[in-house]
Amino acid sequence: NVYSAIDSTYLHPPPTSTLNGTVHVVISATKQLIMSDVEVEEPVIASEEEEEFVAEQGATEVKLFGKWSFDDIEIRDISLVDYIACKGDHATYLPHTAGRYQKKRFRKASCPIVERLACTLMRKGRNSGKKLMAVRIVQHTLEIIHLLTDQNPVQVVVDAIINSGPREDSTRVGGAGVVRRQAVDMSPFRRVNYALYLIATGAREASFRNLKTMAECLAEELVNAARGSSNSYAIKKKDEIERVSKSNR
Repeated sequence: NVYSAIDSTYLHPPPTSTLNGTVHVVISATKQLIMSDVEVEEPVIASEEEEEFVAEQGATEVKLFGKWSFDDIEIRDISLVDYIACKGDHATYLPHTAGRYQKKRFRKASCPIVERLACTLMRKGRNSGKKLMAVRIVQHTLEIIHLLTDQNPVQVVVDAIINSGPREDSTRVGGAGVVRRQAVDMSPFRRVNYALYLIATGAREASFRNLKTMAECLAEELVNAARGSSNSYAIKKKDEIERVSKSNR
């Protein structure tokens, strides 16, 4: 053993006549043995191209809450593609962009659709401005939807909004005492706005004075609306609005 050889040399030195030559031989032999035993690992240095590739790959994939991808989202109603913002520049990590979407007409169409859902939850004065609470509710809602459906919850939200917006409505026509209702087509933008309103209202009423949390009620409402089920408050209201407008044609 290398180290035992060193110890024996220092503990039991040879006679003084041969001391200098022996010590030099032992030390040089010891150095060679130690250098042969120890393997020096060369540091692995990544090339600049690899570093750039890793950075670009991480930067392109934007996932909501770090989990839900926007890449495979499909908007099945061609008339609502421009008003459901969930792709490209509208993909965000959090539904909280702090954008000034009320400064100009139609600007809120560019607001990410999940953020718009969070904003509709801040209704009834006691909830005004509590956006962090709304964002947390939406986060829990998406987790519950994924457990219920095993799908991308952002896709479920988009499908629910497409199914919940009424396509026809009634308006008051006439003046001077003679008033009647006339059926009119609803614009795509108003369909999205109305769908968000109905979904949030249904979830709020379901969770009021109930043991179920707001996130659970909202998840159930979105799943039913995405399936087109009449158990959804938004689907029932949509059918009622369209039935009334059909009778007023």
